[in-house]
Amino acid sequence: MRKLIVTEFISVDGIAEVEKLPSITWNDEMNRFKEDELADSGAMLLGRTTYEIFAGSWPDETGNFADQFNALPKYVASSTLKALDWKPAELLKGPLPVAVRALKEGSGGNIYVHGSLSVAQELLRHGLVDRVRLLSYPGAVGQGKKLFPPGDQVPLELISATPFSNGVVALEYVPVAAKS
Repeated sequence: MRKLIVTEFISVDGIAEVEKLPSITWNDEMNRFKEDELADSGAMLLGRTTYEIFAGSWPDETGNFADQFNALPKYVASSTLKALDWKPAELLKGPLPVAVRALKEGSGGNIYVHGSLSVAQELLRHGLVDRVRLLSYPGAVGQGKKLFPPGDQVPLELISATPFSNGVVALEYVPVAAKS
């Protein structure tokens, strides 16, 4: 069975809006983290907004990473999009938890959720997330969209924590519900 892995950039106070994160220098350690994710990835699952942001920039990128990233199958959760230009891509049909269960039971490598906070939150609520991978930026931003909204309890077991030289910490967790 394929694993579903949520991957996010996040502040130490839990804000997952990239444009609000503290400014840091992207480095080789972060490159390796993302390259390892790509090597482990068989597909990506995106919400409408993240799909549109990615589709607006990634097809124009060049190089080995971009070529591999662009070639991944993309599953898009949206009730408003009718067509997808960034191929290969497929609109998910029906309730998200049902569609994702079917994807997880299918063949292929692991499925990564990049950004797409509302999608990640719904999948966490339904116990469909097998791993949470975070690049935690050094700083609190005070307000913004959180990966874990107030009132939601998501017990996590830490698998690894790796500090990078630029102050970012790579964290990987297993949701306790996914272990059972």
